[in-house]
Amino acid sequence: MIKVLKLQKAVIAFILGVLGLIAYKIMTVNDVDGSIYFLEGAGLFFMLGAVMFIYPILFSKKDKEGCVELDQESVAAEEKENSEQTS
Repeated sequence: MIKVLKLQKAVIAFILGVLGLIAYKIMTVNDVDGSIYFLEGAGLFFMLGAVMFIYPILFSKKDKEGCVELDQESVAAEEKENSEQTS
């Protein structure tokens, strides 16, 4: 079910943010003038990743009981794939 939410893109955004911070630290030690742009890019990737993590929670559909409903077609397709892999 986590695969349906596509949280992998958010994790990639966080990884790019960490790589941007590492590049910023290396560039500040070597007194490079454009290092601030890497810090700004890292912050942008962190904010983008946070929004991607929150997006499925905010826009999920709820049924009458308050439970989150998933797309039934995608759930049925995943169950069919799982049954084919086990047999």
